[in-house]
Amino acid sequence: MSKAVTIAEAFCHISFPIIFEILMRMLEEQCVFPLPEPQDLFQATQMKFEDFQKDLRKLKKDLKACEVEAGKVYQVSSKEHIQPFKENMEQFIIQAKVDQEAEENSLTETHKCFLETTAYFFMKPKIGEKEVSPNVFFSIWHEFSSDFKDFWKKENKLILQERVKEAEEVCRQKKGKSLYKIKPRHDSGIKAKISMKT
Repeated sequence: MSKAVTIAEAFCHISFPIIFEILMRMLEEQCVFPLPEPQDLFQATQMKFEDFQKDLRKLKKDLKACEVEAGKVYQVSSKEHIQPFKENMEQFIIQAKVDQEAEENSLTETHKCFLETTAYFFMKPKIGEKEVSPNVFFSIWHEFSSDFKDFWKKENKLILQERVKEAEEVCRQKKGKSLYKIKPRHDSGIKAKISMKT
């Protein structure tokens, strides 16, 4: 080695990329977007409570039809062949009724919460509509969330750049305060001793 290399220089050259990678990971882990994702809000704009209610009514109708069909099978089946079909179908129908009722209650509660939220934000329904639609409500939030996310990303990038500059400054300071130097290696083998004698 023709030049002495300080440990601090070696530290900066070797570890700076590692430090940079760690800072990037830390920034990503620490900075969680605080709002719902814009694409989730966009999907919410497509939602209609009437469609869900319609689907649940159809599901209830289909469940009743299934129960009637199962009853027909019970009537035409012999006692020796009816089990385990009857037992399994009865369990299935009971569980399906419980699940269907839970979904209806969940939808009713969600719709109620939605209406309370729109009232909290003083939103009025459009002329000719009886309530604020999810499309109107979530469209506003979608636009806000999209704009906010763009701004948030730019700010996070600036924060990362500041942290990188701080890390570079620490490396420069360590480089300037270096107390240790790596000296070039002196040859001490037979070849060196022979060349010294001549």
